[in-house]
Amino acid sequence: MRRPKLSLVIPVYNEEETIPELDRRLGEFLRGVPTVGDDWEVVFIDDGSKDRSRALLGAMCERERRYKLISFSRNFGHQAAITAGLDRAEGDWVVVLDADLQDPPEVVAEMLQKAGEGYDVIYGVRRKRQGETLFKRATAAAFYRLIRSMTGVAIPVDAGDFRMMSRAVVLTLRALREQHRFVRGMVAWVGFRQAAVYYDREARFAGETKYPFSKMLRFAIDGITSFSIVPLRIATWLGLLAGGVAVITGVAMFVIKVFDLGVVVPGWTTIMVAVAFGFSAQLLMTGILGEYVGRIYEEIKRRPLYVSAQELNFGEPRGALPERTVVPEQHSGDAAPRS
Repeated sequence: MRRPKLSLVIPVYNEEETIPELDRRLGEFLRGVPTVGDDWEVVFIDDGSKDRSRALLGAMCERERRYKLISFSRNFGHQAAITAGLDRAEGDWVVVLDADLQDPPEVVAEMLQKAGEGYDVIYGVRRKRQGETLFKRATAAAFYRLIRSMTGVAIPVDAGDFRMMSRAVVLTLRALREQHRFVRGMVAWVGFRQAAVYYDREARFAGETKYPFSKMLRFAIDGITSFSIVPLRIATWLGLLAGGVAVITGVAMFVIKVFDLGVVVPGWTTIMVAVAFGFSAQLLMTGILGEYVGRIYEEIKRRPLYVSAQELNFGEPRGALPERTVVPEQHSGDAAPRS
């Protein structure tokens, strides 16, 4: 079977209000890309939606065979959904974009033009972020710059998961199977020639964000701990700082004692400050160590990254599967290049 020129990977979670408009926008875009023609596919990943998203996507797949659907057995998360799409996408070029239409499908045409210049990864950089609060914009900007400074990986600033990747990049990513996934960091880590396309991020077409503050915080922790050991080095810095404070406190107490400057309750303030500082430092480092040890524990269990309950339109070898059939995390076919 001939490989399509373009694959779109679209994770979906509770987007029943957006799916009809997404279907319309995709149809208009895919009909208007002359370099692709009819040689394309769209891989939807239903991440355990609780609304009618799965049924709507299934109806779309019945109407259009180039629409394909992977339905998870439960919610495994946005990054696992992207991974599943990359595992099954067959195109020469693979684009990851969200179903909420904040990443306009029309920008993909500009990415295709950039790909013609010899780049392997073309990522979207947001000039404006419409429909988002000042707090979210400020924390997102701070996070991108923090993780870039803490890691040795050139993760693009103000760029999400919206990007186009060549077949070589996708095959390389398939070999990276860590549990706590930070896909945009993994794409930066694998290297290859990368370039940016700038666009204005639109407000959500409908519904509400699937990334509240708690998920944003977990995502940030996954990103930092996946690509940096700087938090572990905080122990050394805190140890040096605590030692410096102890020396300064000792000198101060010596001066007070020698010159009889006196205090209301001798030693009380020093002891309380030292105990509080040491106790907080120990708790902080215990928590950081726990994060890394927990990730080691998750990795050694070697559980699959996701479980698929149903698949539609993947052809005879990988056809629609009965309910609750487990799909292994790795598939036959193309294999990632080995070093």
